[in-house]
Amino acid sequence: MAAAAQRHQKLAEDQDEAEDMQHGPFPIEHLQTSGIAAIDVKKLKDAGLCTVESVVYSPRKDLLQIKGITSKLVPLGFTSASQLHAQRLEIIQITSGARELDKILEGGIETGSITEIYGEFRSGKTQLCHTLCVTCQLPLDQGGGEGKALYIDAEGTFRPQRLLQIAERFGLNGADVLENVAYARAYNTDHQSRLLLEAASMMVCSYDSRQCYSSLQNRFFWKRRIVSEANASGKFGVAVVITNQVVAQVDGSAVFAGPQIKPIGGNIMAHASTTRLALRKGRGEERICKVISSPCLAEAEARFQISSEGVTDVKD
Repeated sequence: MAAAAQRHQKLAEDQDEAEDMQHGPFPIEHLQTSGIAAIDVKKLKDAGLCTVESVVYSPRKDLLQIKGITSKLVPLGFTSASQLHAQRLEIIQITSGARELDKILEGGIETGSITEIYGEFRSGKTQLCHTLCVTCQLPLDQGGGEGKALYIDAEGTFRPQRLLQIAERFGLNGADVLENVAYARAYNTDHQSRLLLEAASMMVCSYDSRQCYSSLQNRFFWKRRIVSEANASGKFGVAVVITNQVVAQVDGSAVFAGPQIKPIGGNIMAHASTTRLALRKGRGEERICKVISSPCLAEAEARFQISSEGVTDVKD
């Protein structure tokens, strides 16, 4: 009898420990433990909501449009600062490929948040994204995430051969690197929205056990051109990277200082992004990155270089 009680206590402790270890995202099936019927969970999943977080982040009016769904869904709630701190400790920084750039980013591109990169033509946006597609596959001790990449391309600038060149630099098998990058060409915003729903399903279906699913949170790099649904960073804990174009904004001061370069999207883009990075051309293949806004990074600049090996340190 005592042995049975000890086994029961041990199982309960293991379950509590497993729940403590997983800070999210949680599969949509987890809602059944909160009293949501299995048939309702299936309706949510069929509507493209594959995690608990995706339900929490969805507007109430959108949820009620799903046939048969009522308002009995997971409410938002508070968490302690210590719990949030524990979650932040699990964040991974994906190396950019350049040490000076990684330094101002405090390690690299952060998982669980949205990083917007904007700049003029040939400022290095696409080359940085190509490099991240490879570095996210590196081991953790080499600045990677031991994972995969998902690349949604709205401009037709993705080139697989660039990944092969960058993979050779890091000693990775080129065929494996290409296999670990899911690619889609988006032709308009509606098409892109459909691709994002498909991407959410891919992220869940690729990890069908609790243990594998919990590891998903740090294992995807996601490149996009718009942010209408860029809260995937919160839904899945992925590193979302958005590239953005710029326009010249002329005002009264332009007569003396010239036109100001501003990213497209105004306040909508500014508030949607966690970290904003501005790229500009330097001398030759040299590029400059400046941290424009971030809740945890200081405003700073770093130099990097574009070469056949992707983003690298500047060779003086």
